Amino acid sequence: MPGYYRSALTMSEFILAVYFLLYEILFFWRIHKIQILPLVMFAVILLASRSTQKMSMRMNIGIYTIVTTVWCGWYIHSFGWGSGGQHLLIPMLVFNFFNIYYAPWLKIINTVGLITYRMLLYAWTLNNQPVILPDSLTNIIFQTINSVLLFIILSVDFIIFSSSIQETERELRLNNQALHKEADTDPLTQLPNRRAMYDRINDFSRDFPESPFTVAIGDIDFFKKVNDTYGHHCGDYTLKQLADLFRNSAIDKYSVCRWGGEEFCFFLPGKNVDEAWNVMFDLCEAVRKMQLSFEGHEFSITITIGLEENDFRSTIDQILEKADKKLYMGKVAGRNRVVM
Repeated sequence: MPGYYRSALTMSEFILAVYFLLYEILFFWRIHKIQILPLVMFAVILLASRSTQKMSMRMNIGIYTIVTTVWCGWYIHSFGWGSGGQHLLIPMLVFNFFNIYYAPWLKIINTVGLITYRMLLYAWTLNNQPVILPDSLTNIIFQTINSVLLFIILSVDFIIFSSSIQETERELRLNNQALHKEADTDPLTQLPNRRAMYDRINDFSRDFPESPFTVAIGDIDFFKKVNDTYGHHCGDYTLKQLADLFRNSAIDKYSVCRWGGEEFCFFLPGKNVDEAWNVMFDLCEAVRKMQLSFEGHEFSITITIGLEENDFRSTIDQILEKADKKLYMGKVAGRNRVVM
């Protein structure tokens, strides 16, 4: 049983225990008699509230149901319908409907049973006088206590249940956000992946259909040599260091993702190819000057970048393909350059 349900039931039982004890005091004060049943109910429900962690929830709910049902019957029999003892049946509906282990048909049966029991109590009062006829002030006190008790129990239960639902929704929302981020993030470099970059370019094209943009594909020169010479762990280190450099240099100039392997894709919104070339050239130089150190090995790398501007005719795939072709033109031309 969920913790919130157990907490609500425990609090309700504790409130009922206080209620039974209060009624015993009121009986003695207003009617000048000692009633055994409130004391018994007080002991039973207090024991149940203190034992929810040890007792099965099915048994605990059963005790709560029996105590409430017996009390309402005895109360109506003793003081009549006007004193409000029947109000205690309403919280039982709350526990019935919030019980996640009850099938819908069982909840319906329980609801019909509670309604039937309440109507039987009312029918009994139409043909029978209460055993005790309290004076008007006592009747007002009893009615007030029963009404206040109902609102206290319902308020406590709804606060606990609604808080749990809100917390569950918050956790679900955070989990969905985490899953969405994980689906759009490259696990090694923590950069967006190819799918995320496609979405970003598509969103920009849709929202700003007349605005220029340029895409760039960059590839690490002789990356295989780094892996062969220093090992694949060094290759991973190199990719992560490069990703950090790209991230720190981006500011508002571009978005970057890991395109795959040792390739990265850059998206430069609002920039034509000349403006993009200046940004990528500075980045290319920053990579060339970056000194890398892995397990005592000092080395440096370079990258080659191909650029393609949106011509407002080609699809995004076609623009990316053209940028990729210019990347390989740069490879053929000697690497460590930006080709537009």
